[in-house]
Amino acid sequence: MWQKALDYYSRYRPRSNVMQKKLDNQRVSVIVTTRNEGDVIKRLLKSIRTQSYKNIEIILVDNDSSDKTIEIAKNEHIRIFKHGLERSSQRNFGARKAKAKYVLFLDADMKLSKNVINQCVELIRCNKEMGGIIIPERSEYRNYWEQVKAFERTFYNEEGDSITDAARFFPNKVFERVGGFDEQITGPEDWDITDRVRKYGYTIGRVKSEIYHCERIPSLFSLMRKKFYYGLALNKYLNKHGMSPISQKTVYFLRPVFYKRIDRIVSKPVLSIGLIVMFLTESIGGAFGYLIGRINAK
Repeated sequence: MWQKALDYYSRYRPRSNVMQKKLDNQRVSVIVTTRNEGDVIKRLLKSIRTQSYKNIEIILVDNDSSDKTIEIAKNEHIRIFKHGLERSSQRNFGARKAKAKYVLFLDADMKLSKNVINQCVELIRCNKEMGGIIIPERSEYRNYWEQVKAFERTFYNEEGDSITDAARFFPNKVFERVGGFDEQITGPEDWDITDRVRKYGYTIGRVKSEIYHCERIPSLFSLMRKKFYYGLALNKYLNKHGMSPISQKTVYFLRPVFYKRIDRIVSKPVLSIGLIVMFLTESIGGAFGYLIGRINAK
């Protein structure tokens, strides 16, 4: 009922101060970070516009795109800012511009199913101790390696995985209290902020509605390069949380979620072989990045 009322009143201008305050108390700021995302940004923005939950503002923070990302985004009539540096810095900048009670952080290669934001708001409104919400991801694939990545995600999605899951949706006051994203970390920054939210005594929830992720994996080498880049900041994350570089979080082959579903691995031999090869490739890239990051830190 309250959602219908918000949708109705949001059509009217000007608003009274009381009604504006009520709207602000339920608004969600969706923060999207981009860099040369012209091929995917329109589908994401459309999926946000067509959410069943309507009290939304969209903030796009672009890092010097040289393609048509900004041109496409301008046609969607959203708030657009330019801010460089890494993804964590872009997200924090977007959060500072937010005018809402809740913040949701998305990558440009994602697409929301219709009820994602509504489920997040409903869940967190009913749980005052909840400081963040995990949204499961389902991969969209076009080639073999993207299909393998989609196969990997199926292991995490059924019941969730407390080891690797990370929150994307936060009450703005919680996000500010924990200090936002660590701008010295790119790659594990989602793990880092989720860990800190828990350390502050908040619980982390999970919704059923999914994010569809366009994987865009042209080759195994691209995965290795990506994990190498993320590995450069891994040492900072591990030191910050007193973690070992060899753990269930950092080493694919140690994650229980795969061994709990041996039946699935056996039933999909072609994908399972690719999964092993992909894990080896990503592990090599991540390990080299971690070593270089440690050397650079000394």
